[in-house]
Amino acid sequence: MTNKVLANKFKVFSRHNGLRCISVQPKYEFLPKKYTGPSMQQTDEIKSKFFPPSVYNIYKKPVLLHQGHMQYLYDHEGRKYLDLFGGIVTVSVGHCHPKVVSALKKQIETLWHTTNIYRHPKIYDYIQKLVSKFPGDLKVVYLVNSGTEANDLATVLAKAYTGNHDIISLQNSYHGYSSALMGLTATQSYRMPLPVPPGFYHAMLPDPFRGIWGGCRDSLSQVPGSCTCPGDCDSTEKYIHQLKELLENSVPAGKIAGLFAESIQGVNGTVQFPKGYLRKAYELVKKYGGVYIADEVQSGFGRTGDAFWGFETHGVTPDIVTMAKGIGNGFPMAAVVTTKEIAAAHTRATYFNTFGGNALSAAVGESVLNVIEEEHLQENCKILGAYFIEQLMQLQKHHPVIGDVRGKGLMLGIELVVPHTKQPLAVDDILTIFERIRDHGILIGRGGRYNNVLRIKPPMCINKEDVDFAITALDKILKEFSIANIKE
Repeated sequence: MTNKVLANKFKVFSRHNGLRCISVQPKYEFLPKKYTGPSMQQTDEIKSKFFPPSVYNIYKKPVLLHQGHMQYLYDHEGRKYLDLFGGIVTVSVGHCHPKVVSALKKQIETLWHTTNIYRHPKIYDYIQKLVSKFPGDLKVVYLVNSGTEANDLATVLAKAYTGNHDIISLQNSYHGYSSALMGLTATQSYRMPLPVPPGFYHAMLPDPFRGIWGGCRDSLSQVPGSCTCPGDCDSTEKYIHQLKELLENSVPAGKIAGLFAESIQGVNGTVQFPKGYLRKAYELVKKYGGVYIADEVQSGFGRTGDAFWGFETHGVTPDIVTMAKGIGNGFPMAAVVTTKEIAAAHTRATYFNTFGGNALSAAVGESVLNVIEEEHLQENCKILGAYFIEQLMQLQKHHPVIGDVRGKGLMLGIELVVPHTKQPLAVDDILTIFERIRDHGILIGRGGRYNNVLRIKPPMCINKEDVDFAITALDKILKEFSIANIKE
């Protein structure tokens, strides 16, 4: 059978609701290995006995995954899933990408680990490659192991450099789960009811959908009825005024070490800020002695399409940048990039990192950067992301349960609401929709303050057929949900 015949057999297109969609999961020439691990029942027993109860199942019927290839995952029964969440925005270039696997295999047979008190060539190759992606004076690289660790180190650098001790983040942000960073994270569901270190403040979130002044954002999709400002959004000044009030009334002596902000809030459901907000917040923070720390853990490495780093789309160059997740395509690594001047303030105490920048992670990191370039994945994010969000906007026209569609590139979100309101859809209804998406062979994320946002952050290698398949599935699921509610 020819490839063309195969394509016609498995790619049956139809038009409905103005959407061009694929009716079945796209054909993918990959044969997963036969599963030989513990049964689902055995994993239930092991989890019940030995896992902490805080590690919960996100599905009523858990998914037991054992293999992945590019944008697809396979469960213990051989079922294929289109991965639209990328291991929580972590798989950037594709599951088990052959070039990354090859680089890791080559290095693992040569040298695993020395710690950074010795030198090995891979770390030098990688750091030069990584630094070339940054503008201005962002030239000093700390290699660490996780986004939490990167953000923790960034707070140390900001305090050491400025001599100030207070740090501001935005409401509903997520920056890590360590005891030191629970104060920086401003999402209540991720904060234990325990005292946190002093010196963290949370500024009003400039949210175009739920914020009191609304606003327009840098996205193809705007909040229904929002403003259409040609430059900076008019609402930006109002949110900046609130930031200034916080600085002048709550922060001791009005001096801060820094402002932490994601370019697009990830865990909070892909919240974008009104145009101009981050740039003006940066200018204000500078006046109060602080630095700007850009958290690029989820929005970096070309995911937003227009630029390699999310902060570049805001017209500002941070003083410190933190990154993780997509940096290693699932390999546990992270980094902090800053200026020589800021890094010099860190020499007052000895510093080393046991695993940061080890030979394996450096080899993986370099190969990830190479794949992004060679396979034009940033361009894919830009082009395919525009197509994806346009299709989601079409869905929104026909399904009033979609209150907002937002995002850039392949960092998208769909906020589900009680139709014709901004009231968050009930958790039980969200879970019903979430389970049905899984039943259709798609893994997707959830987030937002009310856990009512479907988070779409797939491996950056997905294609148009994957998008069409996802749109068809979402359309069918939301129709079923609407009919069920009408019957009730």
